[in-house]
Amino acid sequence: MDPLAGPVPAGFARRGATLAPHTTLRFDADAWTDAIVRVERGTLELIGRSGARRRFAAGDVLALAPLALAALRNPGSEPLVLVAVARRDEFSRALPS
Repeated sequence: MDPLAGPVPAGFARRGATLAPHTTLRFDADAWTDAIVRVERGTLELIGRSGARRRFAAGDVLALAPLALAALRNPGSEPLVLVAVARRDEFSRALPS
């Protein structure tokens, strides 16, 4: 069973975020609080505050908020699509779209 597909339990919400090819987004930990994030399509590159970089592919699942990140980046030539699930009240802050 895929916990990020299909209906989500009461009290939870699912949101999507898309980054255009070769786009970098400054990381805002508050926007990702309590969220479990799956790379739905494309490649996600996480850039740490130290400058270290790690890449994740479609199907990878992460929790971004606790990481010491500076930015999220789409290094690919196709849109990067992320799907996040969190408690409904945590999504009062908007994810990037």
